[in-house]
Order: sequence, then structure tokens, then C-alpha cells
Amino acid sequence: MENDKGELVDLLVPRKCSATNRLITSKDHASVQISVGRVDENGRYTGENQVYALCGFVRAMGEGDDCLNRLAQRDGLLRGVWSGQRIK
Repeated sequence: MENDKGELVDLLVPRKCSATNRLITSKDHASVQISVGRVDENGRYTGENQVYALCGFVRAMGEGDDCLNRLAQRDGLLRGVWSGQRIK
């Protein structure tokens, strides 16, 4: 919600899970938000981050590491780590 000046006045702006697109509610105490720093060709931190939010549902299934690898490969941070098989 915005006020007359255009400023956000909500107490809680819900996040969405990067892997499943589910809303992360305020009661989801198993959810995590991970910031992965970008590096240049010399391996030095550039000051930019890529943020991933994982809901407790994904972590409870034991799929957090696989989802993080898949998302990082999609964004160009990893290569050749995740290879998903499509079921026809």
C-alpha cells in the first residue's frame, strides 16, 4: 500500500520463493534468503549480489541445494552442475 507521497507504508512486503514462486509468509520460519556475490574474471567481488529466497517447503523436502544450483546455473553463476531431465 502507498500513501499520498508514493511511499510504501506496508508493515510486511511478502517475498516469493525463487524456486517455486510460492509466497513466503511471515510464519515460515524455515525459509532462507541467500545473497550470492558476483565476481569478475580475477575472482574479485564486484559489489553486486544475486538474491535467492527459498521457502521452508523446498528445504523440508531436501531440495534446497538442488534448487540453488539450478537457479545459479540459470543466472550464469555456475556451469555444468545441474542437468534436469524432462519427463514426457
